[in-house]
Amino acid sequence: MKRLNGAELAGYIKARQAKEVRRLKALRVHPVLAIISEGQQPVNELYLRLKQNYGRDIGVAVKTIDTGDTVDTKRAVLALNEDDSVQAVIVQLPLSNPDMTRETVNLIDPAKDVDGLGAEAAYDSATAMAIMWLLAGYNVDLPGKSVAVVGQGRLVGRPLVKMLVSAGVEPLILDQDTPDLAAKLQSAEIIITATGHPGLITNQMARPGTVIVDAGSASEDGQVKGDAANELYEREDIIITPQKGGVGPLTVAALFDNTLRAVRAKVGPS
Repeated sequence: MKRLNGAELAGYIKARQAKEVRRLKALRVHPVLAIISEGQQPVNELYLRLKQNYGRDIGVAVKTIDTGDTVDTKRAVLALNEDDSVQAVIVQLPLSNPDMTRETVNLIDPAKDVDGLGAEAAYDSATAMAIMWLLAGYNVDLPGKSVAVVGQGRLVGRPLVKMLVSAGVEPLILDQDTPDLAAKLQSAEIIITATGHPGLITNQMARPGTVIVDAGSASEDGQVKGDAANELYEREDIIITPQKGGVGPLTVAALFDNTLRAVRAKVGPS
C-alpha cells in the first residue's frame, strides 16, 4: 500500500525553516509563537508537544499559556496582541466552551493569526495548507478529479474547500451526517476527511484506487485516532495517509511557515 507520508515531506521544510531562523537571529530577530490552551485534553496535549518540539528543532521560541476557561483565553489573546515580542499567536482548539470559538479566534490580531482561523486572518489555515502540500508532494493531480471533503469545520473543512475552489476544483462537500454518505463517497477519487469521528470512513466507502487523506483526530480509549477505520489500512488497492505521520507533521510545518511569514512581515525586508 502506498502511504502519503507527511513526516518525510516535513523534514525538507524543517531544514529550510531552520536556515531562515538562523539568518533572522543573526539579524537579532527572535521569532516567538505563543499558544493558548485550555484544560488537559489528550489531543491538545499531543499537538502542543509536537509544536513545542518542532519550534525547538528550528529555533523558534514557543510560549505556552494555560488558561482555565474561555474568558481567560480571550484575555490572554488580547494581552498577546499587544506584546511586541510575540509575532504569532494561536488558540489550541477545542475550547472548553466550543460555542465561543468564533468569537475567540476573531480576537487574534490578523497579522499574528498564523493558524488562519479568524475571519480577517492574514494567513491560510495551516491544516488546509498541509493537505494541499501533501497532495502536491506526492503528485496527486486535482484538476479533473472527483474530490470529496468530509467535515466542514473551521479548522480544516471550510478553509480547504476554499483552497480547492481556488485551485479550480469543485469538491463534493459532505459531513458525518450526510444521508447515504457511503454511496456518495464511492464516486470520489480523492477523499479528504476531517470530522473527528473515529472509524467514520470504512471499506465500503472507498473504491479501488481511491486516495484518502485523513485529517481527523479524536481521543478514544486514551488514544488519538483518525476518521479512517483500521480495515482500510489492510488494503493494497488504495493510497492513504499513515495512522501516524500523515497530515499532522505537515500541519505543524505549515504553522511555522506562517509564523516565519509573520516575523518577516513585522521586521520588513532585510
